Amino acid sequence: MFKNKFSSVFIVFIALFANAIQAQNNDFTIVSENQKAGILVEEKEPKVVHIAAEILADDVFSITNKRLNPDSYRDAKNSSGIVIMAGTIGQSKWIDALVSKQKITVTDVKGKWETYKIQLIENPAAAIKKALVIVGSDRRATAYGLLEISRKIGVSPWEWWADVTPDKKDNLVLNIETKTYGSPSVKYRGIFLNDEDWGLQPWAAKTFEPETGDIGPKTYAKVFELLLRLRANTIWPAMHKSTKAFYSFPKNKEVADDYAIVVGTSHAEPMLSNINAEWNHNTMGEYRYDTNSATIKYFFRKRAKETAPFENIYTVGMRGEHDSPMIVGEDDSDSQVKLLEQVIADQRAILKKATGREPNKIPQAFIPYKEVLDYYQKGLQLPEDVQLVWTDDNYGYIRQLSNIKEQKRPGGAGIYYHTSYWGRPHDYLWLNSTNPVLMWEEMAKAYEFQSRDLWILNCGDIKPHEYNIELFLDMAWDMNPFQQSQSVKTHMQNWASREFGSQNSKAVTDLFFDYYHLAFQRRPEFMAWNQVEPETKASPTALTQIHYGDEVSKRIDAYQKLMDATEKIKTTIPVNRQNAFYELVEYPVIGAASLNHKWLYAYKNKFVAEQGRGSAAFFAKKSTAAFQRIQKETQYFNNELAGGKWKYIMSMSPRYLPVFDQATSTNAVAGKKPEMKLALESYEMEVNHKTENSYADVLPVFNAYVKNQYYIDVFMKGEGTVNWQVKPKADWIKISQQQGTLDNMDNSQQRIWVSIDWDKVPRGENKKEAPLGHDYQLIPPSYKVNSAIDFVNKDTLITIGVTAFNPKFAALENYKGFVEDKGYVSINAANYSNKKDGAAAKWEIFEGIGYAGKVSVALPRTADSEVDVKAIKNNSPVMEYEFYTFNFGDAKINVQVVPTHAFYEGKGVRCAVAIDNAEPVILDFQTFGRSDEWMQNVLKNAAVKSAKQIVNKAGKHTLKVWMVDPGVMIDQILIDLGGWKDSYAFPPETKM
Repeated sequence: MFKNKFSSVFIVFIALFANAIQAQNNDFTIVSENQKAGILVEEKEPKVVHIAAEILADDVFSITNKRLNPDSYRDAKNSSGIVIMAGTIGQSKWIDALVSKQKITVTDVKGKWETYKIQLIENPAAAIKKALVIVGSDRRATAYGLLEISRKIGVSPWEWWADVTPDKKDNLVLNIETKTYGSPSVKYRGIFLNDEDWGLQPWAAKTFEPETGDIGPKTYAKVFELLLRLRANTIWPAMHKSTKAFYSFPKNKEVADDYAIVVGTSHAEPMLSNINAEWNHNTMGEYRYDTNSATIKYFFRKRAKETAPFENIYTVGMRGEHDSPMIVGEDDSDSQVKLLEQVIADQRAILKKATGREPNKIPQAFIPYKEVLDYYQKGLQLPEDVQLVWTDDNYGYIRQLSNIKEQKRPGGAGIYYHTSYWGRPHDYLWLNSTNPVLMWEEMAKAYEFQSRDLWILNCGDIKPHEYNIELFLDMAWDMNPFQQSQSVKTHMQNWASREFGSQNSKAVTDLFFDYYHLAFQRRPEFMAWNQVEPETKASPTALTQIHYGDEVSKRIDAYQKLMDATEKIKTTIPVNRQNAFYELVEYPVIGAASLNHKWLYAYKNKFVAEQGRGSAAFFAKKSTAAFQRIQKETQYFNNELAGGKWKYIMSMSPRYLPVFDQATSTNAVAGKKPEMKLALESYEMEVNHKTENSYADVLPVFNAYVKNQYYIDVFMKGEGTVNWQVKPKADWIKISQQQGTLDNMDNSQQRIWVSIDWDKVPRGENKKEAPLGHDYQLIPPSYKVNSAIDFVNKDTLITIGVTAFNPKFAALENYKGFVEDKGYVSINAANYSNKKDGAAAKWEIFEGIGYAGKVSVALPRTADSEVDVKAIKNNSPVMEYEFYTFNFGDAKINVQVVPTHAFYEGKGVRCAVAIDNAEPVILDFQTFGRSDEWMQNVLKNAAVKSAKQIVNKAGKHTLKVWMVDPGVMIDQILIDLGGWKDSYAFPPETKM
């Protein structure tokens, strides 16, 4: 027995020893005290491989202060015998020799698109003891492989663009496992530099590239380096009139080729032509194909000839100048479609002649954006080899995807997606406010429907869109790690760990998820409740200040928590990452919070001024302070951050829209005598005994089943000070503050919260009572316990009524469902009581999106839609919600969803609802074009539809929600029995 134990221990020891030796053999030392590796790249390798090698050498130097031997780029004999050997199959004699000697296999690399392999090889050649070998299938793949080493040694892709300074180390040792990377999930992956007028262009022209005075080759070289680090390969260059056209600088296209970046152009720039900057009406005439095609074709031919030697994707088709429809003589759609077909045919003929290749061998993209989608839907005939590049609606919701037939087209399909936009109903050009989980959901949907050939992200000025750019491009590189909504949080945690340390990854991720949750409910740039095209002035907010705990104050508090959390995290960030934290986290959070605070405090100011509150001046001051905070932070960003590196990059008022102005304020009109006043939740009017039956002196009914709390604002009018006390008349009434002092400075109002100690409140009796005269008695007038609160100061007594609904029904003991509160039942859709799978689909949860923070969605998206009522009941997955009402009668079922669009014609954005055994009623959320309904949906990131139902009796009921179309993201549900008051969001969930 002892011998067997000894043998087992010995075997384990040998195994551990072997593993340790293997791990040691997998170690590759790039830099140590006595050694530094060389980088071996053949001279005939494409320029991008040499550029990547130089970047890697610079990265190693930034960490160790040791420069890798430049001689080793060409001659292995001059190296230390330890080398990083990088080469492209067929371009490198070193790599080809390793393959022929069978020291490395390349069957998983050769002939594939952008695929590379990393492997350690002992004694690969006479002069080399050990090599970290990078073998690429093509020039970009080899460059990606070299920059993969940069990632492994701890260099962020954002080391320059976001000042993520690497940590210093004396030794750089990597543990290398043989691994093959690629081919990428999406063939062409990149960004569109757009709306650059207030950031990227002035920064490049005045700070980074003044010798050019524009976004020129020096700036593009830095952009292209970033793309390589992010494993991207495509650029749509900046194209506004503020910027000279990309091809007006001959060096630009050469730099793009040096970095192996494919050049394409947007929907408004056919044939790599920047119409905004290059079309001269004086010398070229009208930009109209029906009357001036000869000049336009000459223009296209010139560009095609110039660009033929390089890697490009040619946008085919035509729109008007900038972002407008094409001008045609005939207004009928058939003529427009025929003209566009002729444009495309002419463009393909031009490309064939300029390149000497057949059109089906030339990458081309057709982008059905805005009105062009209408042309396509009306029957435009597109050559099968042209990429169909679908677009979102500018607000993050893809308008259409390839149907089953289109998914089989040889040209494939792609996506053009926005996280920055200029246009109707309102711009969002300043901050990055697109929810990353929404972007994941839309791009995962696109990928599922075979849009895998081109992904382009409109990211404005790059800054401050850094995280969403990386997420977008990481998904495009490899969708496999992004199978679930939770994958986004995992990705963000890894990103935050890399940039700010593992100790801060959770805190930064939680901060950003809260940031994006608030921005999903309303983007910062939409907080003035105005619109553009035509531009309007700021309007009153739809957020309620009197119902459901005061939505305005809740949002103020939520953003203050974000600011406080940011300041707390900042104290833990290492010195070398402070600039990065400011750029990636602090400025966006402080900016969004301050813009919200500016408008929210302004709305507070106007509301309380109408009640004559002295606090109007306080809220005006807070609004001004928020505006000044934005000025201060933006000044720091531009003038002091990183020694002025980013001067002119950040504008706090793109396009100078009203939302960025300082908010106006109102002064309260009041006498000089100091007076204590009260304002109660749910009343627009302050407590007022001058108006008979104002009913503003009774709090809404407290419900034992939802444990409400309500606020009372104690405020003063006049000048001087007011001391006040509050005296509950029952021991079951809880008050958050018992007394206080008011003045007409910064303490002119105090909000106290009233709640109930339900262990002490007596059971209500089942007896009828006279209504109090206001509309909160939708809870039946019985089972109530009444009391009051006295507010007292030296010359004033104000009594506020308190009513607690406390029936203690046996049916609700241990009940886990939803319950009515004052005439409504509020439900977060993901919190179903029960669910049943359908014949081909089932309900799943997406986390990190929606007003509730998670939504229910029926998957897979390929499931058939069910529109027949009988088929819905038999085949569709269903969610059930148990709820209890104290009333009965007519009810309206309000369902809020994320405002996506139908996948393609024949699909929809629908669900069905019913209470108890009623027949399903189909709700349709689809919008068309740029309708008023669509505009309100995208401003709010919510679509709401309603169905009438009957609650036939008080008591327990079941709400059922069926899938009609897969992929619809159901957020919240409100059963309104007549009690829902005006509010921006549904009331908080009423779940026991």
